[in-house]
Amino acid sequence: MSDTKQSQIRRRNDPRNRRTLRKSERTRQAILDAALKFLWTHPFRDLTVGELMSLAGTSRPAFYQYFEDLHGLMETLLHAIEKDIFGVATPWLQGEGDPLPLLEESMEGLVRVCYQQGPILRAVSDAAPMDERLEKAWTNFLKDFDDAVTQRIEQHQKTGLILPFDARSVAIALNRMDAYLLIHHFGRRPRGNRDSVRKAILQVWVSTLYSGQAVSGDVSERRAKRAKTSRSKTS
Repeated sequence: MSDTKQSQIRRRNDPRNRRTLRKSERTRQAILDAALKFLWTHPFRDLTVGELMSLAGTSRPAFYQYFEDLHGLMETLLHAIEKDIFGVATPWLQGEGDPLPLLEESMEGLVRVCYQQGPILRAVSDAAPMDERLEKAWTNFLKDFDDAVTQRIEQHQKTGLILPFDARSVAIALNRMDAYLLIHHFGRRPRGNRDSVRKAILQVWVSTLYSGQAVSGDVSERRAKRAKTSRSKTS
């Protein structure tokens, strides 16, 4: 191992450097948390660096150690929520087996994430028409989901689970419906009813993709029924 590599490892393992890194991560997270807190009750256009750092409890110059400007901050928040949504959407996007319970699980996760972070979607979508960077970020955000849903629909069409139709057009329609509904209900306080939103989104997706099969009211009930059925088959 080279002397340079050894020196880098020693610096990384130095307790003082680890403490500095942890403090830096806490400061960055405090800024992100403060932005979300502000956006629950105010539009993005009213956000200033001074107001943000006052909420975060740190100095104004600290902001520029982590973000170029407020639009860069919003891009960071949008990328984070995109990662969270893709994470909870994994059951339906990648899972095998009966697509209905997988879709229910994914939509439950989608609603949960947006219930907690909805103002981020509202802020970026509102600011996008007036800022080229955020417009591009929002367009790419939506396109990523359009691509993923299109691919999954086409996979299920090949196996006969979904009838033939233009997968991309339907994917775009479903995703735009989701975005509008989630922003409308969870983009500010007071928030809408979480369970009602979940049921509405799920009903539209099931009716559109799987020929209107009945949707149960509760995901946990579906899981319990599946578990009971599985135990009876093995007994």
